[in-house]
Amino acid sequence: MTKEPEVTLKTDNKALRNAIIAGIQDRKGYNITVVDLSDIDTAPAHEFIICQGNSNQHVSSVADSVREYLLENHGVKPYNYDGYRNSQWIVIDYGETLVHIFTPETRQLYNLEELWADAVVTEVPDLD
Repeated sequence: MTKEPEVTLKTDNKALRNAIIAGIQDRKGYNITVVDLSDIDTAPAHEFIICQGNSNQHVSSVADSVREYLLENHGVKPYNYDGYRNSQWIVIDYGETLVHIFTPETRQLYNLEELWADAVVTEVPDLD
């Protein structure tokens, strides 16, 4: 995993979620879902934001956009991120929120929404 400095500015969860979604949509990431894990004691985070890109390059581009958008607009850096080597699944760690960016095949294989089926899953409409 590539290590970056800790988050430099505390942002409330809703503002963080909206900024992440804006960063995803800025590079045409799609099929965005928000998985609320806050009521699940064993969950690794309070929230997953999951989306996909069309190709490995698109997945990398969407991940870059999320990181750049949060840094430029909110002064927030991720705690960590991983997956750029093959860019089939990139995860970005913002503490209580984990962002998962997949290729379609990899997303279907791991199916995180089904894995956490007891969580509340909200779909975000795609921008057309």
